[in-house]
Amino acid sequence: MSGHVLVINAGSSSLKYSLVDAKTGEAAATGLVEQIGEEQSHHLHHGPAGDFDDDQAVADHEAALEAAVRAFETHGPALGEVDIVAVGHRVVHGGDRFAAPALVDDELIAAVTDLVPLAPLHNPANLEGIEVARRLLPDLPHVAVFDTAFHQTLPPYAYTYAVPSSWQDEYGIRRYGFHGTSHSFVAGQAAALLGRELEDVNLIVLHLGNGCSATAVQGGKSVDTSMGLTPLEGLVMGTRSGDLDPAIHGHLARVAGRSAEETDRSLNSESGLKGLTGVNDFREVSRRRAAGDERAQLAFDIYCYRLKKYIGAYYAVLGTVDAIVFTAGVGQHSAEVRAATLSGMEGLGVHLDPTRNTENERIVSTEDSPVAVLVIPTNEEWEIARQALDVVRG
Repeated sequence: MSGHVLVINAGSSSLKYSLVDAKTGEAAATGLVEQIGEEQSHHLHHGPAGDFDDDQAVADHEAALEAAVRAFETHGPALGEVDIVAVGHRVVHGGDRFAAPALVDDELIAAVTDLVPLAPLHNPANLEGIEVARRLLPDLPHVAVFDTAFHQTLPPYAYTYAVPSSWQDEYGIRRYGFHGTSHSFVAGQAAALLGRELEDVNLIVLHLGNGCSATAVQGGKSVDTSMGLTPLEGLVMGTRSGDLDPAIHGHLARVAGRSAEETDRSLNSESGLKGLTGVNDFREVSRRRAAGDERAQLAFDIYCYRLKKYIGAYYAVLGTVDAIVFTAGVGQHSAEVRAATLSGMEGLGVHLDPTRNTENERIVSTEDSPVAVLVIPTNEEWEIARQALDVVRG
């Protein structure tokens, strides 16, 4: 089952790529083209010859991918000399149509296009990346891997909102969940770390980066997750508010004359840690908190309190929990967040070990803790590569 997969993640103004051995997860080369369409683009490539910066204007995603191909040829490994079995594409929203990765064809392109209203900031860029890659690499199979697919196992009572049923039928209003590729990968790694089969463990997985989500994983399947119709719902994030009273939209329209679009933009881009402190980088919030900044302290407290509430809720959903798993940038590197979030949970069988609770340890709970606390780096590129390989090899 060896073979490399070229993993592509196309954003609105960026293109990330990685050449991944789907069996081992080793990346032969990774790269990032940022500020696409601007006067100067930043191209960073990691390969056998070392890192390099290539600052030049890149007009569009096609030019970005062409630059990536040239980088492989110049700095290695040359794509023609590697056993590439597929191109794997991250697609944010698969709606309720895609519960698994799928080969890219004209029918899939049409279906993902139909889903653009559910992810207007993401799916168009994902589609552009797919279309460009199919033109430049026509002889390889292309596979779409959906962020929402892992959560298609949610039961109806978990994904259905208490709104007029016609809203779901006509407009697709329901919980979809996101970060599914990360949650899927981390759940598998957690089971392996525990020495258990994935089907035999219950996990609460906390993906904490600039975007944050919590998922209750029962026997390898997502049964509830904090993000909803969009990635706005749930935990406090870098620039997203997470949970709030939906009447806020109407209230601001009445008292401030704000349109729905203005409020939506503020809740997605100007809220969360940024709204509370003025910065969305958790590391800067931590520095300000350490220096005695009261707003940073409040933001930290809100962040961890929201996490604590979701852990308690998902503990009740699962009935029994084998492990609480922290992943992504904040989850992996912030011992303070883990300590503050899990403080007072001893009655639920959660015993954090202060001496183990560092970013260098994988099991940070005490030896006798009924519920293990794990820190596991996520690797969405490897998960996309594995899923793409599974599709092309049946």
